[in-house]
Amino acid sequence: MSEGRRAHIERRTLETEITVDIDLDGTGRSEISTGIPFFDHMLTLFARHSFTDLRLSCRGDTEVDYHHSVEDTGLSLGKAIDSALGSRKGIRRYGFFILPMDESLCMTAIDLGGRPFFSCKSGLQSSFVRDFDISLFVEFFRALSVEGRMNIHIQQSGAEAHHAAESVFKSFARSFRAATEIDTRETGIPSSKGII
Repeated sequence: MSEGRRAHIERRTLETEITVDIDLDGTGRSEISTGIPFFDHMLTLFARHSFTDLRLSCRGDTEVDYHHSVEDTGLSLGKAIDSALGSRKGIRRYGFFILPMDESLCMTAIDLGGRPFFSCKSGLQSSFVRDFDISLFVEFFRALSVEGRMNIHIQQSGAEAHHAAESVFKSFARSFRAATEIDTRETGIPSSKGII
């Protein structure tokens, strides 16, 4: 990991034990282990397409449900992102990307302006990839927006569950990459308030 924008987060509850190491100025390397293979796949895509180096492990009560692991991972990753961004000085702040994945199309826009908000419009309400209900990703992104102090808007069309989820994570990753990049013309905080 680089010497730059990095963070280490640990979260322990009666339901999950999560460790996150993140480097926003990485090359897209990842080591992901949540006990949920499809979720690991999506987080790996996020790291690769955002050029974020990410080590993330989660031990959760998956014998009960995947909900706690998915939501708490969103909280932990969001907290790590917020910590790695620091004051957010010099970042572009905004990012957006439109990504096709076969029949699926996803449009994502994010604002790292400090105010959490999450909106998702998708034709998929509850659809399974093996035993994973992709509607849990709503909980993941909602938790991510809160602890990451970011505004996330996602609009997705397409009915095949795997393609739909993949288009969302790749589109979010590309938007995140754009928003976290350093803007060489921005010498301060990218806000008229002077603080984020």
